[in-house]
Amino acid sequence: MANDFSKEERVAFEQLLEGFQDSLVLSRNVSVYRTDQTMMERASDVIWRPMPYISESFDGMDQTANFRDYVQLSVPAKIGFSKSVPFVLDAKELRDALQEGRLGDAAKQKLASDINVAIMNVASQQGTLVVRRTGTDYGFDDVASCEAAMNEVGVPSYDRYLALSTRDYNKLARDLANRQNLTSGKTMTAYERAMVGMIASFDTYKLDYAIRLAAATAAGVTINGANQYYVPVATRTDSTGERSNVDNRYQVINVTVTSGTIKVGDCFTIAGVNSVHYITKGDTGQPKTFRVTRIVSGGGGTGAIEISPPIISGQGGSAAEKSYKNVTATPANGAPITFLNTASAYINPFWQKDALELLPGRYAVPSGSGAAVMRASTDQGIEVVMQKFYDINTMKTKFRVDVLFGVVNKQPEMTGILLLDQVDTGGPRSPLF
Repeated sequence: MANDFSKEERVAFEQLLEGFQDSLVLSRNVSVYRTDQTMMERASDVIWRPMPYISESFDGMDQTANFRDYVQLSVPAKIGFSKSVPFVLDAKELRDALQEGRLGDAAKQKLASDINVAIMNVASQQGTLVVRRTGTDYGFDDVASCEAAMNEVGVPSYDRYLALSTRDYNKLARDLANRQNLTSGKTMTAYERAMVGMIASFDTYKLDYAIRLAAATAAGVTINGANQYYVPVATRTDSTGERSNVDNRYQVINVTVTSGTIKVGDCFTIAGVNSVHYITKGDTGQPKTFRVTRIVSGGGGTGAIEISPPIISGQGGSAAEKSYKNVTATPANGAPITFLNTASAYINPFWQKDALELLPGRYAVPSGSGAAVMRASTDQGIEVVMQKFYDINTMKTKFRVDVLFGVVNKQPEMTGILLLDQVDTGGPRSPLF
């Protein structure tokens, strides 16, 4: 067959796939949902994934008045990441087989990094459990605060992960390495390898590409208008009579800004609005944390911002509100907003495995069309496609390695971020100080 792969190239591809799979660190710690690729093409690569149900319970024998419809919420998941590494080798360069091997190694490292970075970005930008820490003493308490943030709202206690920037990770390792009993085990490993491992129910990982969140600049921000609560709905009916799904992870609220500008990514609490346990609906005693996901109108003065999660206080009294209630009260008109990201810092995401989902995609590259094609899948279902095409005019051979995938945060309230090195502004304290 024209432009077929040699045995050496096939072996090289197998080694590339092996190295690629070994590099997929974060993708092993999220859920994987495999889709029908024909259906995905017909649906513009979007599928709606269900959020977990939350049930209510009632006292007594007679439950006549308590039979209600359940509301199944869902979120759109899209196969939207298309990553490729192309390179060219001419007939002279191909005399050195190591050239192709080195380029293959570079390709697998970059593509594996692309997948890990996509997962990290989704977790970092959409996590709504915000834990901020001040001071210079780092260690167990920082991670234990993340555990408390999850436990008090009822996030499942298994399959929890925390990914930290190298500098923040090493600060935690220092807490172990500085202990007196440097015996074989956790303390010695922390000292020799700056490795923490599992701590406070989290499997920890070290990132060399963590992103940073700039300090909030807005001041004197208050809620502008009463009764700004959210009512979850599974579907909406358009003016044409058509029904469509609703993404219930976000809400638009009106605010007033005295100075500065609100930006996407800012973290905040609202006076008088505490979080509740998702199952029992009991008050945790901690302010509910929110993230700014979009500026709808005006970053300063009076404007509207999109936040996550929505404020579900149950004020409307519907069954869906009672089931998915996540705060103790609707914010009052004029209620002050306190920003938590008071200093620029690395975003250290933490999550429960079922909250994040990886959606492998597949390219339908035809064989026998002039280019040689090889494909294989990793354990996570990510299909890696390698193609080769020889151009007789230039005596150059084109190679490309491709992956197609998507990442979705099905439940932002089961993911969060840890911000270290924050500055205490003297206002209302954030959770878990």
